Amino acid sequence: MSSLAVFSMHKWYWEDDVRRIVLMVFTFILWILLTTNFHWQSLLTGGIAALITGLVFGAMTVTDPFRALNPVRWFWMLVYIPVFTWEMAKANFDVAYRVIHPKRPIDPGIVRVRTRIKSEMGKTFLANSITLTPGTFTVDIKEDILYIHCIKVRHTDLEDASKDIIGRFEPLLIKIFD
Repeated sequence: MSSLAVFSMHKWYWEDDVRRIVLMVFTFILWILLTTNFHWQSLLTGGIAALITGLVFGAMTVTDPFRALNPVRWFWMLVYIPVFTWEMAKANFDVAYRVIHPKRPIDPGIVRVRTRIKSEMGKTFLANSITLTPGTFTVDIKEDILYIHCIKVRHTDLEDASKDIIGRFEPLLIKIFD
C-alpha cells in the first residue's frame, strides 16, 4: 500500500474522530441546557449519553467538523435559542386562544416556502424549528422548497408565505449552518 493511500485513510479516520468529538460536546452541552442540573450524577449520565451518541452517530451527522467548531456559529446558536423560544411561546398562546375561542378563524392548508439555506443540516434544523412551533408542521422538503401545514393559512404567495413563516428563523440559521 502506498504512503499516500495510508495518509488519506488515516485522514479519513481522523475526521471521523473529530466528528464524533463535536457531536459528543454538542450533545453534552444540550444535556446541561435541558436538565440545568450540575449534580455529579446528572453530569455523569449526560456524559455517558453524549459518549454513546457521539460514538454511534458521530460519523453520520457532522459533515464538516471544523465549521461546527467555529465560535461565531456557536454565538449565533446562542442568539437563535431565545428567538426560537419566543416564537414558540407566541405560537403556543395563539393555538391555545384558538382552542378556547372557537370563533377564532382556523383555515388549515399546506403552503410552500422557499429557503435560502444551502446545507442539509440547516434545512433540517429549519424544518424542525417550524414543526416545534405549534400551529405549523413541515410536511416535506424538496431542494429549497419546504411544504408546511399551517393551522391558519395567511398567505398563498410563495414570497409572502416564506417571509411570514421562515423569516424569523432563516437569517440566524444561515449564519449558523451556511
